[in-house]
Amino acid sequence: MFNNLSEKLDKAFHVLKGHGSITEINIAETLKEVRRALLDADVNFKIAKDFTNTVKEKALGQDVLTTLNPGQLMVKIVKDELTELMGGETVGINLKGAPTVILMSGLQGSGKTTFSGKLANYLKNKKTKQVLLVGCDVYRPAAINQLKVVGEQIGVEVYAEEGNQNPVEISQNAIQYAKANGKNVVIIDTAGRLAVDDEMMTEISNIHKAIEPQETLFVVDSMTGQDAVNTAKAFNDILNFDGVILTKLDGDTRGGAALSIKSIVNKPIKFIGTGEKMEAIDIFHPDRMADRILGMGDVVSLVERAQEQYDEEEARKIQKKIAKNQFGFDDFLKQIQQIKKMGNMKDLAGMIPGAGKMLKGVDIDDDAFQGIEAIIHSMTPGERSKPETINASRKKRIAKGSGTSVQEVNQLMKQFDQMSKMMKMMQGGGSKKLMQMMQGMR
Repeated sequence: MFNNLSEKLDKAFHVLKGHGSITEINIAETLKEVRRALLDADVNFKIAKDFTNTVKEKALGQDVLTTLNPGQLMVKIVKDELTELMGGETVGINLKGAPTVILMSGLQGSGKTTFSGKLANYLKNKKTKQVLLVGCDVYRPAAINQLKVVGEQIGVEVYAEEGNQNPVEISQNAIQYAKANGKNVVIIDTAGRLAVDDEMMTEISNIHKAIEPQETLFVVDSMTGQDAVNTAKAFNDILNFDGVILTKLDGDTRGGAALSIKSIVNKPIKFIGTGEKMEAIDIFHPDRMADRILGMGDVVSLVERAQEQYDEEEARKIQKKIAKNQFGFDDFLKQIQQIKKMGNMKDLAGMIPGAGKMLKGVDIDDDAFQGIEAIIHSMTPGERSKPETINASRKKRIAKGSGTSVQEVNQLMKQFDQMSKMMKMMQGGGSKKLMQMMQGMR
């Protein structure tokens, strides 16, 4: 996420390294690099210029604080300004209304239908809402089918009217259906086009006027950069929408849309999409995103994701098994599944401070656990519950069944054994023994 921008900003701050204070001379070169980094990220030229001018005004003449050098001071100023540029504060979704009606808008291919499902899943699981998805794309037959597949996947009902070509009528009927069937949130997925046109804008404007939604959201593909910002302005002029959703932030995103869109339309970014899974949705926090852009990670979001997957009852069962030396590969497999639910591996790594630099050029595969899972699934139930029974002949069979080598099976067995010992010691409070064992593992 924003790796190229992060790298170039880091390079810009290196110009100040070794200086005792910020001056006209040393700040000029730094800000030149900052402006270049923003333009390369497809940020609007005027926004990039205004941004660096503001940073210059705030930085010039400031003495170095006792715990900061000029480079660190500049990072702090840039972080604060990036946060403001992206909205300053987190803005939640409006869930008032009986039912709450959410109108989704955007171009075809922006990920609107998929994100409608993600939002429905989020509201269902996080806010315990009864959600109804509504298919109003009457022009693209695959759109309603796609919405139905998504709805089935997350356990959310989809309302559609086969043969009805009037999206205004469909959306009004859907709201009445929701009221009659105890649904307190209605998410309406509208038609998109390959480009902004009068017909599309008139249609969505008519839907908007007819249903008066509590929340109108504009979904934009963040990989389209400045084009996304221009499209957002066109939609906002017609709809006066309430917020923006940025999709595909897990891809090769330059960052221009995230950094420019608030300044252009003066509407907050409310959610971001960070992967293909239905759980890959995050509330947008400008301050946390600024931290990530500057390579500081996002530990708060990482902890929040971990807490979401934490099951207290399961944890108690695991503790009992560890105490009785009964922790097996089935339990290990459950831990892997919890980690995978937290999001894609590359995104999680980016939340760890400094990980971006360390993992530069390293391809973090989302299927990183695939080999481990294959090995465990090739074991018998008895072998998974009692790993100590796995001998040389069993390892050969497991390796053949999982498409791996005996060496890889041995490696997993060794890692599992070490992890089990660590967990046992940590539970027993044996920190001294744990440190000794870790030293022996080097």
